[in-house]
Amino acid sequence: MQRSRASRRSLVPAALALGLVLGAAGAAAAHVEVDSPTAQALAVDARVAFSAEGESSTAGIADVKVVLPGGLAPTDVTLVAAPDGWALTPTADGYAVAGPALAPGAAAEWTVQLRQLPDTDSLVFKTLVDYSDGHTDRWIELPQNGSKPEHPAPTLALRPAAPGATPLPAASASASASAAAPTSAPASAPASASASASPSAVPSVAAAAPKDDADGTGTTAVVLGSIAGVAVLGTLIALVLRRRKSPSA
Repeated sequence: MQRSRASRRSLVPAALALGLVLGAAGAAAAHVEVDSPTAQALAVDARVAFSAEGESSTAGIADVKVVLPGGLAPTDVTLVAAPDGWALTPTADGYAVAGPALAPGAAAEWTVQLRQLPDTDSLVFKTLVDYSDGHTDRWIELPQNGSKPEHPAPTLALRPAAPGATPLPAASASASASAAAPTSAPASAPASASASASPSAVPSVAAAAPKDDADGTGTTAVVLGSIAGVAVLGTLIALVLRRRKSPSA
């Protein structure tokens, strides 16, 4: 009995030490996760959920930047859910989700909808997590030679495409531009465009044209004036010739 009690007492410190080790490992393993109920190649309007764990006890997550894998464009992404006050902005190589800083230690969770998933077996979303104190966690590393990286990039495994699934046609340039910058076009743009297409957009041409050109009187006046000028010139030439001949006579 005494030995069993002593052995039990000796197990308590060991268990506490193991718990501390596991707790430290759990804190060190904090990362960005990605998941999707429609994780299938060529899936249309697939919703993909992300979760970035808050690793700071003094600062909160203020924004997250995601680099899209090949086959996805920034205009293919639509925000579905995010923390209060957060919004999505397309970037050159992906998108950013940002807003008021979260509480220290709180996870940033957001969901996006992708126009269509590429025809591949997995998607890697390299992610940067920015904190309100200026610190950035870079979850961008990929496994190399079978080793697990310290800061792995979130990766979404995809099932094979459904039978008959095909890639969607490329989005039109106008649709891509409007999706990338929905507020960039001023409200007065359509009015100015229609004005430039109307005849009144070129008033200089109308001002240069004589008012009586429509019924041909302007052109007639020009022709008559030309004939009169030729007649006067002929008379002058005849007078000069006569004067030259008179002395010799």
